[in-house]
Amino acid sequence: MKKSTLAIVVPCYNEELCLKATIARLLEVLHTLEAKGKIKEDSYIYFVDDGSTDSTWDIISAYHERTHQVKGSRFVRNYGNQKALIAGYESVRKLGCDCAVSIDADLQQDENAIEKFIDEFHNGAQIVSGIRNDRKTDGFIKKHTALLFYKTMHLLGVKIPVNHSDYRLVSKKALDIMEEFDERYLFLRGFFNELGLRTSYVHFDVKPRMAGSSKFNFISLTRLALEGITSYSIRPLRLITVLGFLMGLFGLLVGIETVFEKIYLNNSPNGWATTVILLCIFGGLQIFCLGIIGEYVGQVFREVKARPRYIKSEELK
Repeated sequence: MKKSTLAIVVPCYNEELCLKATIARLLEVLHTLEAKGKIKEDSYIYFVDDGSTDSTWDIISAYHERTHQVKGSRFVRNYGNQKALIAGYESVRKLGCDCAVSIDADLQQDENAIEKFIDEFHNGAQIVSGIRNDRKTDGFIKKHTALLFYKTMHLLGVKIPVNHSDYRLVSKKALDIMEEFDERYLFLRGFFNELGLRTSYVHFDVKPRMAGSSKFNFISLTRLALEGITSYSIRPLRLITVLGFLMGLFGLLVGIETVFEKIYLNNSPNGWATTVILLCIFGGLQIFCLGIIGEYVGQVFREVKARPRYIKSEELK
């Protein structure tokens, strides 16, 4: 039977209420997989403290002193979930592993599915994406905005499986490839699905959060969506070109109609209300298009500065 060194990457931000239970449960998962002969004894959990202001780092440090299977690093400030995930992947690649599984600190994603991830990896998959079975645990707004997000991303050419977040297994080969990408704002969901490596899928159920509240809100999810779109699609820019052409064509037709009525019908249409409405519509479209262009310019601006993705203050190896 194949055995692999598994690294479980867990991004954390103010998770003191659930972290002890999470560590205990993930250690139990590791020991179970070791007993079944599916992973090696040097497998471990790697926590990334994304600038927490509570006792999250103290808890990680305390468990690190008890067992070598708990490792981690701490950011000097909050950089966001994607940066924490990237830091975790880069760190476990340097520490050494055959594959890495990323999972949320609240363990709403079923940790028992990790065994299925490992089985798929041993069957030859280089990337295993976790797909949630349903969204029963989400509220009305979050459920429908999430579905809108996936549909929009597909429409814009970013291939992301529906209901896949960041619960996945990636091989050492995938991590090595990721190391070659220097983008400051790497959108991981799009990146791993665009690599072309052999990919399989594991479905799992989502549990209610054991404690605390989700750190994702409408603003953070919107920011994530905008970063994903501007990182992996230029279709919005092409849409602006099409809109500009259609607006110009519409203006030409209106102009022809006005000239026709003036010359042949000797009638100058009043059109005051129509003029105001058209000005408002076209003005709004122009501002909207400028906003899209601004997002891309901002993305380029952040990338060309080539600042570090994150800065660590401490690391426990």
